[in-house]
Amino acid sequence: MEWIEQLNEAIKYIEDNLSSEMEIREAARIAGCSTYHFQRMFSYIAGVPLAEYIRRRRMTQAAFDLCNGDKVLDVAYRYQYESPTSFNRAFQGVHGFPPSAAKQQGVTLKAYPRISLKMVIKGEAEMEYRIEKKEAFRIVGMKERLSSELEENFREVPQMWAKAAQSGILEKLAGMMNQEVKGVLGVSACLEEDNWCYYIGVATDQPAIEGTEEYMVPAATWAIFFGTGTMPDSIQDIEKRAVTEWLPTSGYEYGNAPDIELYLSPDPANAVFEVWMPVVKK
Repeated sequence: MEWIEQLNEAIKYIEDNLSSEMEIREAARIAGCSTYHFQRMFSYIAGVPLAEYIRRRRMTQAAFDLCNGDKVLDVAYRYQYESPTSFNRAFQGVHGFPPSAAKQQGVTLKAYPRISLKMVIKGEAEMEYRIEKKEAFRIVGMKERLSSELEENFREVPQMWAKAAQSGILEKLAGMMNQEVKGVLGVSACLEEDNWCYYIGVATDQPAIEGTEEYMVPAATWAIFFGTGTMPDSIQDIEKRAVTEWLPTSGYEYGNAPDIELYLSPDPANAVFEVWMPVVKK
């Protein structure tokens, strides 16, 4: 599985640069995908967010260095922390005590080993999907900037949906949809490295209303997965299975287009939805 090999090469780059300045975009380039998709795939396959993995590995190495007699300040700078305070916070978050205590005999430290990714295809349940090529289409929606930390976005996006519902914008948008794509869309527009945005919107030719902006979803080929269930667990499960079970053996790889959620039912307790994954033939 070529793309798993590419992910492992990206992990090698990360490991080789734990004690130097690291560019996540370079790791993503090695993996053959965008920074956003790299973080997403890593989290799903490894079971830990990329940022947390890097922090754990750096703090593992930092503990070794401190036990060998290195000074706290030297170790902090070695692992790219700009101040002893931030290093102390990170070290204590992993080991449970400040770095100065690591030099004491008998203290219990934690070691997180380097991971090597392997794909195990479970295939326990069927997945309904179709492949569709779509022309570019225009949406109007509520827009928010996303963090470069994927896990932070998992917390912020549900709050954005709650805000859209409470403000009445969601209801207004639903009344504007008049194009082929029917339903309310959640669009992760993360194609530019430093400009990640999320839209809650609809496909429409009507002008943007107050509190909304327009966005052109680019032409792309999509693997579209159908799902039902309680939100957000059900859609997150489909998204994870699409990456870990379907993608490796599909003959496709991630394309350079937004990830899209299409909600066909407004009931969060019994949602009907589609997950659109941009793909290209290998």
